[in-house]
Amino acid sequence: MSAPLTILGSGHAGITLARDLRKLAPDLPLRLITREDGHYYYKPDLSKAFAAGKDADGLIKNPLEQLVEQLKAEVLARKDVTAIDPAAHAVQVDGQWLPYSKLVLATGADVIRLPIAGDAAAEMLSVNDREDYARFRSLLQPGARVLIIGAGLIGCEFANDLAAGGYAVRVVDIAGWPLNRLLPEAQGRALQDGLGKLGVTWQLGASVASLDRVGGAIEARFSDDSRATVDVVLSAVGLRPRIRLAADAGIACKAGIVVDDHLQTSAPDVYALGDCIEVNGRLLPYILPIANASRALAATLAGTPTKARFPAMPVIVKTPACPTLVNPPPPVAGSWEVTGTAPDLEAVYKDEAGKPLGFALTGAATSKRGQYVPLMPAIHEPA
Repeated sequence: MSAPLTILGSGHAGITLARDLRKLAPDLPLRLITREDGHYYYKPDLSKAFAAGKDADGLIKNPLEQLVEQLKAEVLARKDVTAIDPAAHAVQVDGQWLPYSKLVLATGADVIRLPIAGDAAAEMLSVNDREDYARFRSLLQPGARVLIIGAGLIGCEFANDLAAGGYAVRVVDIAGWPLNRLLPEAQGRALQDGLGKLGVTWQLGASVASLDRVGGAIEARFSDDSRATVDVVLSAVGLRPRIRLAADAGIACKAGIVVDDHLQTSAPDVYALGDCIEVNGRLLPYILPIANASRALAATLAGTPTKARFPAMPVIVKTPACPTLVNPPPPVAGSWEVTGTAPDLEAVYKDEAGKPLGFALTGAATSKRGQYVPLMPAIHEPA
């Protein structure tokens, strides 16, 4: 029997690829290796599970046994791949080298941990998988006071979800407004107001200096010398692509694992997909780019080389308190032009020559998505 095509990771990228591949190559030997328990869940659901009343088990869409049957694949769960040998076409698991015909790195991203002082700093949580969510949920008593560090996409989504679920939420961020890297100030303020009406308290322009245990609670001290007493601290300051395994194997990496238009890395027969990759200098940690890339990569792996296209793909921010949609512009000098009345605002990011490169919509203006998408350049169009 030939060595199996091997996918590292059972997150959305890895499972989507396996499903796309099975449509094209139903008999191809396939192996998935994952550090998680192998049950499939939709990771974006993590930040909206509280208001939906779902516990960690309630997020499971396909139990491991069902997934194995659907994919007709071998799934090695609770296994860490400790090394890749591209020359030998093998990965190391539990000290054993397992051969592969082709390898796909769908390893995702790790949470960024901030260096914070205090004897309760180690109690700071993050939610990057279903097990993290189970731990976080187990610590939340009804009406608990939650401090969220980070007012980015994940922080705002959790703030909306937790506040809607009856928790007292405070969000701290060094930025002046929420989603400051994605939205102009006027729209960031609209989001701030929307979540504020839901009960979210904001601590903007400040960072957390220390976290200390005081009785049964945690005292947070901020850089502006203010303090707050909370029960649980959630860090949501961002994600960093998991590249160490690839880098240790000599595979080219920058901020992410560098791939070409076919999603191939610098190593022969090694590809990458999802939050861990870098395409033409950009990270694409969103659902729609993964879907596009997965279809192209499945075709390539099934024998029909296909370049991955990344057209304009707006990101839906899961904040019902202030609906928000953004098509992030590339890191090019320019400015936002904002029209409308808060919270129903439309913004277009234009370069210095006046070319539209991105847009953002809030409130009722999100219904105008179809008017803006055709105006946007592709994120990446292969040559």
